[in-house]
Amino acid sequence: MNSEAKSYDFLGDVSGPGRGGTTARVVEAIREAIVSLDLPPGTQLDKAALCTRLGVSRFPVSEALSRLQAEGLVEIRPQSGTIVARIRLADVRENLFIRRALEAEAVRSLAGTCRADLLDSLRRNLRYQKAAAEAGDRKGFHVLDLAFHDIIFQALGFERVKAMVESARLGLDRIRRLLSSRRRHELTFQEHEAVLQALAAHDGEAAARAMVAHLDAVMAELLTLAEAQPDIFADQARTQGLAT
Repeated sequence: MNSEAKSYDFLGDVSGPGRGGTTARVVEAIREAIVSLDLPPGTQLDKAALCTRLGVSRFPVSEALSRLQAEGLVEIRPQSGTIVARIRLADVRENLFIRRALEAEAVRSLAGTCRADLLDSLRRNLRYQKAAAEAGDRKGFHVLDLAFHDIIFQALGFERVKAMVESARLGLDRIRRLLSSRRRHELTFQEHEAVLQALAAHDGEAAARAMVAHLDAVMAELLTLAEAQPDIFADQARTQGLAT
């Protein structure tokens, strides 16, 4: 994907009053456009067009791009401009490693004393997930998917652990959107259901295995995508065999 989006019709004016300062609103707007793939990996960014569309001067846009570079979402090249960063499979692997370790341990820890209200919340979430998947509601399913994992960490009650998982999750948001499909949603629902069933049975080891299987399935699908669309990845050639 090497497309340019000079009109940026998917962005809105952020010049008016709102949450945070102007630069923060510009960062949020561009980050969401990158994560949602309105700005695909490899897209050349036009600062002047961004300023016009967002209704701001060059300074907040330049500052926002610098912050997004620190997050690994854009690359600023002095001689050739700024592009949306391609996805690094090595970073994805590291973020999934963090999630596997912490989320598997979370459900293992919760299973022995899993309360009825936690199970009720997860069951309710899965009912909504099923409805969203059947309706083809990608955005709604994404929100519910995040909520499923958040319910687990709210119940665990370890704020620092939750923050670490959320940081790792943010690094995976683009691939989640790339893999978003009705088939993936149906599989995710089934994988989540396996986690819930293990928790309801108070089987910590089974819950941990189900969570690991869920996250490993995401990595396996991503590697398949990397082979099919190597242009959106920064290190596809160097990361063959990551699934083994």
